[in-house]
Amino acid sequence: MTTSITPSVNLALQNTQSCNSELQQGPWLLDLPEMPDTYGPGASQSDLIPAQTPRQQVLPERYQRASDEELHEKIRAAKATLGDRVVILGHFYQRDEVIQHADFVGDSFQLARAAKTKPQAEAIVFCGVHFMAETADLLSTAEQSVILPNLAAGCSMADMADLDSVEDCWEQLTAIYGDETIIPVTYMNSSAALKGFVGEHGGIVCTSSNARAVLEWAFERGQRVLFFPDQHLGRNTAKAMGISLDQMPLWNPNKPLGGNTVAELENAKVLLWHGFCSVHKRFSVAQIDKARAEFPDVHVIVHPESPMAVVDAADSSGSTDFIVKAIQAAPAGSTFAIGTEINLVQRLAAQYPQHTIFCLDPVICPCSTMYRIHPGYLAWVLEELVAGNVINQISVSQAVASPARVALERMLSVVPSTKKA
Repeated sequence: MTTSITPSVNLALQNTQSCNSELQQGPWLLDLPEMPDTYGPGASQSDLIPAQTPRQQVLPERYQRASDEELHEKIRAAKATLGDRVVILGHFYQRDEVIQHADFVGDSFQLARAAKTKPQAEAIVFCGVHFMAETADLLSTAEQSVILPNLAAGCSMADMADLDSVEDCWEQLTAIYGDETIIPVTYMNSSAALKGFVGEHGGIVCTSSNARAVLEWAFERGQRVLFFPDQHLGRNTAKAMGISLDQMPLWNPNKPLGGNTVAELENAKVLLWHGFCSVHKRFSVAQIDKARAEFPDVHVIVHPESPMAVVDAADSSGSTDFIVKAIQAAPAGSTFAIGTEINLVQRLAAQYPQHTIFCLDPVICPCSTMYRIHPGYLAWVLEELVAGNVINQISVSQAVASPARVALERMLSVVPSTKKA
């Protein structure tokens, strides 16, 4: 169903402090060959970008010059022409100008599964980031094409764990642990190559919704877990299960033994990769204290990709879907301070005016890579589809896809516990 929502973040950027003034510019300015490799303005602007990160070809000038309404009209017309031949997926963190054209809105895995309900669609246009489009390709039919409107929409956290580094880590750990079983667990926010790795090594994929159930599954099959790429989701989940912090060493892929001693690794139960989400890393206990001082009845809810101290100080934590459902179920007049991506927070505030809803972080700083998807790119790929051209297609090789699907199927077989995390 198409949803029309006020583009609140873009309006806020004109009137509120932001982390980068370039957020108000067209993301196609970052496609120019002379521009340095960067994730773009926003939360990940300081993260190191891998050399092999895909670059987007320059967006045709007619889309750069088009007004907002002209772009929306192009999108609506192309959708009408294509009909059931195309399905548009919009992640919760997308800008509202894109979300209003989405057929489905949700988190990465919800959207990949939603696409499966449209087997007649020849093309799946995923308005999200690269790993999400890969997952959609893994779960779609061979006849369907998955399109990412802007190839530069990657994910800095996903890029923090690459296959070579994980394989090197695995070799070091197996040399130390010998015959003991290590279960690799990769967060959904990872490349298809890493999903394939865990599939080949008896491991599993997790989401922020089922991380605890997945870790329980892993410990039924092994003595230790290697969890990547997000250290905070792994730490927060394992801590809630009663695992002590000294049994959760951090693995830095740039250091021998990940920066640990053999004794520390022998004591470990969950090895946490040195990765993080730059959006959720911005939230702090000081922000929570300020929210409580200004709104004594506030309910603070944060995403589990936030640092442990922030999760501990919050009233509750959970996935994007958890946050949305908490808002939906709250009695009128509730006050929420939310620690997650600003586009979702602003959208919830617009959708539920009976509540007071605000972001913990007062600085407007959206996900750099989600923000690379713009109506100009969406109009471009759709009009190319109308002309019979599939551009920006995301395809996972069969060698990677087969074990990656095994890891995803294992995840689907895990039923989350009803116990409170």
